[in-house]
Amino acid sequence: MEKIAAYIIEFRDVHYAINAGAHLVAGLDLRVEHGETLVLLGRSGSGKTTTLKLINGLLAPTSGKVLVEGQPTTAWDPIRLRRRIGYAIQEVGLFPHFTVERNIGLVPRLEGWSPERTRERVRELLALVGLDHQLGKRYPSELSGGQRQRVGVARALAADPPILLMDEPFGALDPITRAEIQQEFLRLREQLHKTIVFVTHDLREALLLAHRIGLFEAGRLVGVYTSAEFLKATDPAAAYLAALGRKETGVRSQESE
Repeated sequence: MEKIAAYIIEFRDVHYAINAGAHLVAGLDLRVEHGETLVLLGRSGSGKTTTLKLINGLLAPTSGKVLVEGQPTTAWDPIRLRRRIGYAIQEVGLFPHFTVERNIGLVPRLEGWSPERTRERVRELLALVGLDHQLGKRYPSELSGGQRQRVGVARALAADPPILLMDEPFGALDPITRAEIQQEFLRLREQLHKTIVFVTHDLREALLLAHRIGLFEAGRLVGVYTSAEFLKATDPAAAYLAALGRKETGVRSQESE
């Protein structure tokens, strides 16, 4: 019987530097549990996206270890690793010359799925993200921003990976569409039970979507909190709240309720 790692993702004293004097991530110790949504929160340049890229092997640590399913990323075959991990980004990254159906079915085809199985999976995923199957014949340019983002999520889920990485996936959407897709995300999360690492600088989004929040500042993880713990914290989380301004974010502390 295959042994399941205690944590699906683990960082052990990870550093990533672009040269001798510039660490984008420093001393990162972090464990992600099976089935949780961990939101990485912080200002631009705080190391959040670098941390995501260390998980799927787009970057290798300068020192320390990143483990995925108990195995260091440097020991994985890069292709196999990335096909175990769905990746959704802000600008979606759909191929403009592919139809929606072909975009979503890309990884299953690379994995050797039959055309019939791939088509069925595409239809299933379009329904899952709330899109009509007839949109499968359209091209990305023929979709709204919200529809493209849903297609991006469907593509990330296509081969049923256990891990989903999401880098500011809803940041380019208008507020109403963003709120709708956040609610869709919550529904999908409860239905699919994936392990999700989600990057944002939006505090309200983090508090809504996270099981836990990892707060980054200047390349360092300064704390990990539940949403309730974050609002009551008196350490760097409190400073982050103060910097954003509670009125602007619409967030109220537990004490003020």
